[in-house]
Amino acid sequence: MDFKKKFQEHGAGFQMAPMLDIVFILLIHFMAATIFAQWDNKLEIKVPTAANASENDIRQYGEVILNIDRDGKVFINSNEVSDAQLKEILGAIATTFKDQPCIVRPDRDTSCQHLVHILDLCRGANVWNVSIATTTPSAPDATP
Repeated sequence: MDFKKKFQEHGAGFQMAPMLDIVFILLIHFMAATIFAQWDNKLEIKVPTAANASENDIRQYGEVILNIDRDGKVFINSNEVSDAQLKEILGAIATTFKDQPCIVRPDRDTSCQHLVHILDLCRGANVWNVSIATTTPSAPDATP
């Protein structure tokens, strides 16, 4: 009895359907990531100008962006947070991730006292990697 003659062996060819599924999942993932990255800057905040401002288009993993409007209200992901909530969030981040980057985006008309208060909250929560967002005077956002 020769059973091998009854079965024909076919090599597994390249399957296009799973490959298309993977491509579409990656496409959806990057589209969603782009939308979430834009939500951080959704507020109508015009950051202050600096002659030596440098462009940094590279986002670090897990960086926190704090937006401060003219009235001193603080927003994370377009959601307003109180001082207690901000201190709790920053404290949780500082204990979980060491050297967690935090970018503060104050409006150019924000009082300096509001900015100093946010920097004091960051220091109190042991967040030391803090940057202040600025733009160059020639940038379109720099118009008065």
